[in-house]
Amino acid sequence: MPFESPDTPLSELLKSAESGKIQLPDFQRKWKWDNDRIRGLLSSISLGHPVGVIMLLEVGAELNFAVELISGVPKTATKKPERLLLDGQQRLTSLYQSLLSLEPVKTQDSRKKKLEYFYYIDMRMALDQSANREDAIVGIPSNRITREDFGRTIVNDYSTTTKECQSRMFPINLVFDSARTTQWLVEFMRAGNDPASQVEFFSQFQIGVLENFTKYLVPTIVLSKDTSRDAVCTVFERVNTGGVALNVFELLTATFAMSGFRLKDDWDERHARLKKRSVLATFDSVDFLQVVSLLATLKRKQNHSGEESEIPGVSCKKVDVLKIKLSDYQDWAELITLALLDCADFLHGLSIFTGKDLPYRTQLIPLAAIRVLIGDLMPYAVNKKIRQWYWCGVLGELYGGANETRFARDIEQVPKWVNGGSQPGTVEDAIFGDRRLITLRTRNSAAYKGIFALLMQSGGLDWLENVAPSASNFINLKLDLHHIFPKKWCQENAIDRVRQESIVNKTALSKRTNIRLGGKSPKIYLAQIRRESELSETDLADMMEKHYIDVLTLVDSDFEKFFESRLTKLSILVSNAMGKQVLKNRSEDDPELFEDEEFEDSDIESME
Repeated sequence: MPFESPDTPLSELLKSAESGKIQLPDFQRKWKWDNDRIRGLLSSISLGHPVGVIMLLEVGAELNFAVELISGVPKTATKKPERLLLDGQQRLTSLYQSLLSLEPVKTQDSRKKKLEYFYYIDMRMALDQSANREDAIVGIPSNRITREDFGRTIVNDYSTTTKECQSRMFPINLVFDSARTTQWLVEFMRAGNDPASQVEFFSQFQIGVLENFTKYLVPTIVLSKDTSRDAVCTVFERVNTGGVALNVFELLTATFAMSGFRLKDDWDERHARLKKRSVLATFDSVDFLQVVSLLATLKRKQNHSGEESEIPGVSCKKVDVLKIKLSDYQDWAELITLALLDCADFLHGLSIFTGKDLPYRTQLIPLAAIRVLIGDLMPYAVNKKIRQWYWCGVLGELYGGANETRFARDIEQVPKWVNGGSQPGTVEDAIFGDRRLITLRTRNSAAYKGIFALLMQSGGLDWLENVAPSASNFINLKLDLHHIFPKKWCQENAIDRVRQESIVNKTALSKRTNIRLGGKSPKIYLAQIRRESELSETDLADMMEKHYIDVLTLVDSDFEKFFESRLTKLSILVSNAMGKQVLKNRSEDDPELFEDEEFEDSDIESME
């Protein structure tokens, strides 16, 4: 990208800020430096030490953001911004308020207590080569008086120029005001018994300290107005010294604000509606914009009438999200919001009830777009295909990396498929091997969460609570995957840890049931279940079958037969969800079984 890198006088930067020639883009965070950091910054400049680079962006047609004045600049500043401050806000604001403004600096101490300070340089200490320069920079309350003993005793009083001069405390906001500095010098000469020595002392101070301010040059990078929005976003993320990345939502917020549209307010209202559904709680503003981008670019592609080589692509990559027009957002935002609420109902139908248990948050992006394109009506045959596509994405573990290309393919292919077209790539690409079940051990895996949902969807009753999982009781029951053959039993019977922790040896149970059954052997806790639930042997076998468990293997406490039987049953469960065969091409001694995931030692609620 085109840029210049001049060294700019500090005075020029501060005066440009005061006039409004330099302003902040609306996506910048608020100024928040505390007293100690301001003193450190002023100390460094007073010594002529470097304090970092300032990055500016030229204002142009493409880079036309909503702007605001740097904090502390009078609202009467009339200049239109010529440059926007991308990096260095905290430093430039601190320097403007302390060096140029006539108002006290509104800052805080290390405990976040609000302060209003004027800053002074202790002239004697500043000229003492053995002194710490930062100690010479002093913040004084706005009345220019410091007190102690709960305000009863005055320690320092700089409330008049005479008192400042007598104390040899130079107000730092005179540095760039030569007229006021001259007036202060006149008073300083009168404050001593020997005007000549006073002038000599001030001259040493001016050469040794003040000129470091007045001659200070700031390394500056100026990005051209031809810089793309995508580049602005990337640069801001990588160089902003505040340590907080800028995302596309904030950049578009600043862009839309130029048309009087408050994107953040609109999103906050929509998000409030969405997060009432727990399963949507993790869906964020950037996700939402990606759905807008998918639908807007698809519409442009469908409406294109030029050469085939010029047909725009469907995309939600950052560069394309940044090209979203306000009209695009307004066209699609409400449809997407309603579609997401429908998606919550769809996910509940799959026994996925919370954001924590959502296999892939990212898969909500194409799902929402697909729901918009399909419309409100989703008959059985359509719902069946959407479920198959969803489970193929989850169990095939296809949404764990960079997904933008797959999103674009999904929203073009899935609607055509449900209307009789060919199978989408996500369904074709999905592969699941039966030995993958052995490697699924923690909820770090989307497939693990997916099988948890499939087990609940099968309607298996909790063993002691005697209720089926549902959206209404999921939270209260604290349902999770818990061990069938408890850890304690497995350890006592030399069961390898790989199979002990595998999802094959877990099922969906309430926290209370898991704790009450404890670390007992299956044979013992089955008797407890029958006794407390008054189940016949047939009823018990039927209940276990809903959990894909052969009850006889538990009665016999035969882990080997149990494991192989359940591995087969869960393979069928996965196969039915994906609408395709589970591959049987893994060996039990496959090294991948031991390398896939960390074990979850913190599972204190498991049957122990």
